[in-house]
Amino acid sequence: MSLLSQFTSPFRLRDRGIMGMNKRNHSYIGRYNDRSLYPLVDDKLKTKKIAQQAGATVPELIGIIDSQVYVKRVHDMVKDWPGFVIKPAQGSGGKGILVIVKHKDGVYTKPSGAEISKQDVERHITNTLAGLFSLGGKNDVAMIENLIQFDDVFDGFSYEGVPDVRVIVFKGYPVMAMMRCSTAASDGKANLHQGAVGVGIDIATGKAVRAVQFNQPIERHPDTGRLLSELAVPNWDRLLTLAASAWEMAGLGYMGTDMVLDKTKGPMVLELNARPGLAIQIANGCGLLPRLQHIEHMGTPNDIPTPAERVAYAADQFGVKPLAK
Repeated sequence: MSLLSQFTSPFRLRDRGIMGMNKRNHSYIGRYNDRSLYPLVDDKLKTKKIAQQAGATVPELIGIIDSQVYVKRVHDMVKDWPGFVIKPAQGSGGKGILVIVKHKDGVYTKPSGAEISKQDVERHITNTLAGLFSLGGKNDVAMIENLIQFDDVFDGFSYEGVPDVRVIVFKGYPVMAMMRCSTAASDGKANLHQGAVGVGIDIATGKAVRAVQFNQPIERHPDTGRLLSELAVPNWDRLLTLAASAWEMAGLGYMGTDMVLDKTKGPMVLELNARPGLAIQIANGCGLLPRLQHIEHMGTPNDIPTPAERVAYAADQFGVKPLAK
């Protein structure tokens, strides 16, 4: 059966427990996320710190620029790094992320092959510091990170960018996952609103269940032609366990964990999100509510299960069940 024929329309999803924005905000974010903890995930520098303290692997930090007087230092910072990423510490939705795959003699090359100048890079950092990309338009800090080398197994599933895995974690249990694969339309960024492909992932196996772009079902990657049903995430249990452990890291009851798979370092924590979007339901063709309500009805045990135990339970409860013969 093709991904397309398995797809469930957004309208039919209402009958499958789809969660809307108001329900998410009131019953889950408002109820389970202590607002005093938001700075830990709204600021990527703080997220990186708590992840490292918990023993999680994160992309290597090359440096930060926190003042306009230091903007020109970026060129010295990255001179020994073939590729790097500049991102706002308090950015959201993929805004303000500049990916450079190579540079030489003051010419910087983006994943698309487009070249920009030293002044363009400096201007981007200046805009970042001014809060152009940050939550609420507040003054921000520019982070410069090492470029992730994504696993070869994802060749053809993403175009000019690193694919990432979004996992919704509720009370420490991974309840739904998708891979976000960049496209030419998304300018190499794994952002669904900008045109990246969302591939629903089976919690039990790490294999694709269906795929969408701009909320419409697709079977092949629009730029590479790769059949998306062939997608399978390696080291799936390890990745999910790392995602589940974000509950202990950040203390948020309902969150999105964004993970990447580096070729040599394996699963990494990229970001944590206290207000994850709802498009993951469209990518998976089913709603979050039944899974969230299942976890709620379990109550709180005296002995809290480990992240690995929570992953095993979620795989058993929420994995795609094979069709009866």
